[in-house]
Amino acid sequence: MSFGPRSLAADDVLAGARPATRALGLYLHVPFCAYRCHYCAFNTAPLGDAAGTARFVAALRREIDGLGDLPWARDVMIATMFFGGGTPSTLAAGEIAAILDTVRARFTVAAAPEITVECNPESVDRARLEGYRAAGVSRISLGVQALDDAILATLGRRHGAREAADAFAACREAGVDNVSVDVMFGLPGLDLATWTRGVETILGWEPEHVSSYGLSLDPGSLWGATGIAGLPPEDTVVAQYRALAARAAAHGFEHYEISNHARPGRRSRHNLNYWRRGEYLAAGPGAAGFLGDLRYTNVKPLARYCALAEGGRLPVGEHEILTPRQALGERLILGLRTADGVPAAWLDERAAGEAALARRLDDWRARGLLLAAGDRARLSEEGFLLSDALFVELL
Repeated sequence: MSFGPRSLAADDVLAGARPATRALGLYLHVPFCAYRCHYCAFNTAPLGDAAGTARFVAALRREIDGLGDLPWARDVMIATMFFGGGTPSTLAAGEIAAILDTVRARFTVAAAPEITVECNPESVDRARLEGYRAAGVSRISLGVQALDDAILATLGRRHGAREAADAFAACREAGVDNVSVDVMFGLPGLDLATWTRGVETILGWEPEHVSSYGLSLDPGSLWGATGIAGLPPEDTVVAQYRALAARAAAHGFEHYEISNHARPGRRSRHNLNYWRRGEYLAAGPGAAGFLGDLRYTNVKPLARYCALAEGGRLPVGEHEILTPRQALGERLILGLRTADGVPAAWLDERAAGEAALARRLDDWRARGLLLAAGDRARLSEEGFLLSDALFVELL
């Protein structure tokens, strides 16, 4: 299906992009949420009726068609796909299948792609997950966040600890053998003992991957606007971070990225592409992509997104061309987030002519925060904790 006339303001930006590598990721943003959590600053939209969902799915498929019409589209291969949100698990298995069928029709797809769907515990059951698997989904990211019902209610989550456990069990019953569990620390009312019990319970489920995120009061979230009482002190937040790292390691996980732990061979391939500054396409309202030296973001309002796609236009809202200095800063920051680190020569290049930065790097090395590993440099566990202070200087 032809996508029709191109928009000079948006389509030519992507048409003129020159991907540097053949293998790309594809991020697909599903904005719907039955209820917006109090900490959430992501681009979301209320879950409406079946007609509204159908309109969105049709628009997303039209956007994918448009991406497939780009002059270089046949020269690339989609290696990973990630349905994020919002709550992608509000989509039925048939809707996920239709979207994936469109991707396969318009792009070369790797023989064994990693395809992840983010799911909320209350929105999945065995039948839905079996349908996702039949559509080609190979990985589930389960948004548990906490296992204390009172804290979950404070967050605005619509599931309890029992529903979280049942959702994980449903993944296994559906034959999903690659499950990631998301948890949050630094939450209001969350003490170290409660956090540790929750971590041990989740690790006892034997997931393949655990992602942990500290609460941040981001602009655009309810709590970012109003604040929230009962936040734990900083030393408790740090202790929670360390407790997860220690217990995950004891269960055989590698701490391969600041916020992520995986069993051997179960790292998130899609997210590793981000941290290695790989390239990726984006589809859906507010989705962000990166190709060559181009970074772009789609328009955020759902109605406008759908209207642009229905009118035969790629819905790019904003874009920028990165400078070599920006590119080097991103490579360093993203790479140092991982246990693999970065080539030490990159740090030397960035610090050349900047005495203050060179002194800071020497200080971090002396304190054991920045470690040498052959011709590479990486952060220690303590360096992970303090990384933001260094990252600001690397930009």
